[in-house]
Amino acid sequence: MTLEQVAFDIETTGFAVDDEVTVIGFAVPLGVRVFVQTDGRAAPDVEDAVRDRVESRVRVSTHESERALFEAVASFTADRLVDDDVLLVGFNAELWKSGFDLPFLRTRLARVGVEWPFRDVPYADLLPVVTNRFNTTVGDDERRDLAGVYETLCDGEYNELDPFVESSEAVTAFEDGRFDDLVVHNVVDVLRTRQLGRLAEEYCSKSDFKLKSLTATTHE
Repeated sequence: MTLEQVAFDIETTGFAVDDEVTVIGFAVPLGVRVFVQTDGRAAPDVEDAVRDRVESRVRVSTHESERALFEAVASFTADRLVDDDVLLVGFNAELWKSGFDLPFLRTRLARVGVEWPFRDVPYADLLPVVTNRFNTTVGDDERRDLAGVYETLCDGEYNELDPFVESSEAVTAFEDGRFDDLVVHNVVDVLRTRQLGRLAEEYCSKSDFKLKSLTATTHE
């Protein structure tokens, strides 16, 4: 049985333990589901603005705080990621240099006091699958970042939609209240991740995907 991949990605205000998660996005078969926190600011038209810029079906919900975002994501994962045939995938979410997304989420959830949302969810990181099983070297440069690997192995279509040259621009966008740019960037990232996951499914064996359970020990 082939597991249904659900790609995910997060955006944050920085890299320190006191920084916050601003966006969490998931690419599901019917489109993209994005949760964005606005730090109490109004963002009534963000979903329409994003849909005008991205052809994929996108649903966006806004939340006043990081805690509210986490609680909404927990409800989503409990409803959407409980099936036995779902595989959560990320690109360097927990591997090279400890990855980023999952370690950052663990820290913020613990500091805010919200339970770990990924119960009974298998996970696979696409970074080693893609970089070990495909040639990603262009000239003298071995590409290991998401945008670079996607540009090398796929059609590069989504790169043209990204409003940011560097991921660090997501911090400034959040500070400035440019939530549509922030969400579009996240949507692009999860779509790039999803396409790389599908490419790996097409050309790599199941054993190349190193699955692990994300269920916390106390919940097993």
